[in-house]
Amino acid sequence: MSTEMPIQDDPYVVRSDKQGVATLTLNRPQQFNSLSQAMIAALQAQIDAIAPDPAVRVLVIAGAGKAFCAGHDLKEMRANHNKAFMQDLFKRCGRMMMALTQMPQPVIARVHGIATAAGCQLVSMCDLAVAADSARFATSGINVGLFCATPGVGLSRNLGRKQALEMLLTGDFIDARAALQQGLVNRVVAGDVLDAEIDKLAGSIIAKSSVAIGMGKQMFYKQLEMGLEGAYQYASEVMACNMMTEDAGEGIDAFIGKRKAEWTGR
Repeated sequence: MSTEMPIQDDPYVVRSDKQGVATLTLNRPQQFNSLSQAMIAALQAQIDAIAPDPAVRVLVIAGAGKAFCAGHDLKEMRANHNKAFMQDLFKRCGRMMMALTQMPQPVIARVHGIATAAGCQLVSMCDLAVAADSARFATSGINVGLFCATPGVGLSRNLGRKQALEMLLTGDFIDARAALQQGLVNRVVAGDVLDAEIDKLAGSIIAKSSVAIGMGKQMFYKQLEMGLEGAYQYASEVMACNMMTEDAGEGIDAFIGKRKAEWTGR
């Protein structure tokens, strides 16, 4: 069953739920879904609500209209041209981006049109990304005298250094195929099968144990920031704890017995 639920008194994000997948659609199409203060707050509120909900197994981030997300709202930034506003804006945006990696559910970016500046950052901070073959990506702040520093954090953790720096220093667009080759997205498909491809990817994740997915996602991001020895020590502890879960026992028993596992999420 699918439900379409505009957030009460909030036009910035539309949420829909279907078979364990929650979709948050950025809903400022006339502004190319720019990340204004209100948009960031709406996304943060929804992420905070979804993260502890066991009924949601996968989160999809999408954009309404012709674009995925064109980055920060430059008109809002110019209208509030003081350092305190900027510091608060980027702090809130960074918290929202981090929340995507901290929530237990895998997050998939559904990318069409353009994803520029903080919109490209949003793609990079989602765990996975599926793009239409017509999608384009850029960290274009440099074109208006602004180095995309915060987008560079996510970009440099997806692409190689030279590829990331080329995007950051030139502001030039790359197409979906280049984004795939460089590691920014997982899959590129024709626009008319974009939703079907995301359903396929989400379905593959939902078929697995939620406790293993949640533990594994947390481990993945934490170990990336560790040295090699510390990463192995931490990963070993996570695997030991994972082996103690009911789902791991059920999964191994099902494999040995050549039957389908019945996950409990414990």
